[in-house]
Order: sequence, then C-alpha cells, then structure tokens
Amino acid sequence: MMKKIIPLVLVSFSCFYSSALRGQVNKNEIGAWYMYFWNTQIKQGPWGFQGDVQHRNWNTIGDLEQLLLRGGFTYTPKKANIKFTLGYGNIQTGTLGLSKEKNTEHRIYQEALFPQKIGARFYLNHRLRYEQRFIENQDLRTRYRYNMFVNVPLNNKEITDNTFYLALYNELFINGQRKISTNKTVALFDRNRIYMAFGYAIKKQMKVQLGMMRQTTDVLGKNQTQLSFHHTF
Repeated sequence: MMKKIIPLVLVSFSCFYSSALRGQVNKNEIGAWYMYFWNTQIKQGPWGFQGDVQHRNWNTIGDLEQLLLRGGFTYTPKKANIKFTLGYGNIQTGTLGLSKEKNTEHRIYQEALFPQKIGARFYLNHRLRYEQRFIENQDLRTRYRYNMFVNVPLNNKEITDNTFYLALYNELFINGQRKISTNKTVALFDRNRIYMAFGYAIKKQMKVQLGMMRQTTDVLGKNQTQLSFHHTF
C-alpha cells in the first residue's frame, strides 16, 4: 500500500510546486518562512499556553518580510472537543529590497480550534480566529480568519513516533474594518493561503514540516517555501 501512496504523493507535490511557480504574478524571488510552534498544558489541566516565532523573508534569507512573535493563554473545557485561545502578537514588517525600514503592528487575537477525524487516516483541525490589529499610522483594524488543516499519516494510521505524513491547509482572511485611515480603505477580501508539505514526526510531540505555500491577495500572488517545527511539551 505504501509503495503506491508515496509515489502518488510525490507526483502531487511536484504538480503543486510547478503550478505555483507558473501562477506567480510578480517577478520577485520565492520567499521563505522559518517557523517554530509550541504549546503546553499546565499539569494536564484545562489551562495552557501556546505560541509561535516566525521569520519570514522576501527571498530565501536576508531580506526580512516579517518577524512575528505570538503567544497566548489556552483553555480546553472538560468533555469538550475544542480549545480556546486569547493571545497577543508583535509583528515587525520589513520592506522589499535594500531598505531596512520596518513597520510595527501589535495584535490581539481570540481563536477556537476543534479537531475532526474522517475515515482512518484524515485528521482535520478547524481554526477560527478574530484579530484586533494596531498598525502604525492606521486606525484600528479587525480581521476574520478561517483555516482548515489536514494531516494524512503515510506509514502509520496515526501520527505517532517516526511517522511520515502529508500536511495541507487552506486559510481565508476577511477584513472587518474597511476604512483604515482618513484617505485609505482596504478590500473585504484580505488574502488566501494554500499550503502543501511533507511532515515527519520525530516523536508524537515533535514534528517537522517542509513545504510550499502560495499567498494570494487582490493584487499579488507570491510563493513561500516553509520550514516549521511543531513542539508540544
């Protein structure tokens, strides 16, 4: 079975990667995001913490697109298949090219995450997130996000120690506030991200992924390689 699955996955990833390159609407280099995600529970109780650090580049490395630091408190009700988060993020956004000028954003967010299993191997996570964004030289902005994650283990039925898996997601961003300053407005549609990667679970609590994400706005389509480490402790 695995001898049939793995070549099929490799071909699918190759097609996705080639399509992303052909569909790029600008001539910029493919970017790269390097990310660390973590979460933990307090003494196995309902309360916990989660966060992430992301270094996003316009190119492979060196031309900073964003440095994102984010963390929050989590609450998982007993006998409920859902997790709530209240968090804060600090985002430093760079400019394309040689300029070292940066823009600062402070962000508060609330989210709900609930898992779902379909069949024997399809593990889904649905994430709903609401953000309040405080960006330099702009009015308060809000944004709604929905992300559906899909993980498919390849050599085991579950993602446990030494498991290879396919990771997919699609995330839609919708702006709340349309007017962001006296003379500037933004579209209702903010962006969409589609992602495909190969993952490896070193242990059930430690996973690494390498893949490609395409981010699309009304005016720009850009491809990003992504390398991420996911840690539960």
